[in-house]
Amino acid sequence: MGTLTPTAIKRWIALEMKRLREAAGYDRATAAERIGKATTVIAHIETSRNLPAPADLEILLKFYGVPEKVPRFLDLIKRAKRGRDWWINFDYGVFDWFNLYLGLETGAARISIVDLVGLHGLFQTRDYALALMREGRRWDNQAELETMVDLRMARQGILDRPGDAPQIWSIVDEGVLRRQVGGPAVMSAQLRHLMDLSERSNIDIQVLPFTAGAHGASDGTFIIIDYPAEFSGDPGTVYVENRREGLYYEDKEDLRRFRNTFERLQAQADHPGRTRNFLQNLARELNEH
Repeated sequence: MGTLTPTAIKRWIALEMKRLREAAGYDRATAAERIGKATTVIAHIETSRNLPAPADLEILLKFYGVPEKVPRFLDLIKRAKRGRDWWINFDYGVFDWFNLYLGLETGAARISIVDLVGLHGLFQTRDYALALMREGRRWDNQAELETMVDLRMARQGILDRPGDAPQIWSIVDEGVLRRQVGGPAVMSAQLRHLMDLSERSNIDIQVLPFTAGAHGASDGTFIIIDYPAEFSGDPGTVYVENRREGLYYEDKEDLRRFRNTFERLQAQADHPGRTRNFLQNLARELNEH
């Protein structure tokens, strides 16, 4: 898996083209007129449906007053066209709304996670994932379930990426760790896996104990994704998922609110070192029973 997937590149180009147009003071119709095409062409570029044609890109960036950005954009377009989103190999496919998340997660420089229901897919053992997904929805057959567990395991490849593995900070509700998904043996192995992950220099895990009381994430789980410096000016993305869809928030004010909530939770949750002790003790309790 490359760091920058075609999906992630298309998203950044879309956001940046919209930002540059608005900064120059033009609406979509004016930009479309400048390249002699329909307004829908600009709309499709700015919603990441399509990459801009190189000739159109050059005209638009000059029109927006930033001709110096042309070489970089052209390079990114080439990389997007040469690349391939790795998850298309999975037979049963992925929900359309999850495709973008996979691209963003793969290209992330930092992932900040609040888990109130189940552990994040990047941290799950195969047995834990299988038990969780088996109960999560109705599957047509065992092969379909196994394929989607394979996909979840494949996502974890970013944790071992040499040189540019993302920094991950996870805040996990105590109830998630006490719930015996798959039974005591599966959960014990999962807790040991978390302990191993927490020893890595790029991963921090904090448990949010019951004793913390009310907290700022009482309305649900969320994930904040930040991107490499190559995506300069990108404010990041907040991802929130429910049973029907994934929601993406990229407005700066929305991001500020979620970041503030995450920082408050970091202060309420146990220190990563104390969390490792908690995981160890909980695993020991499971083994004794």
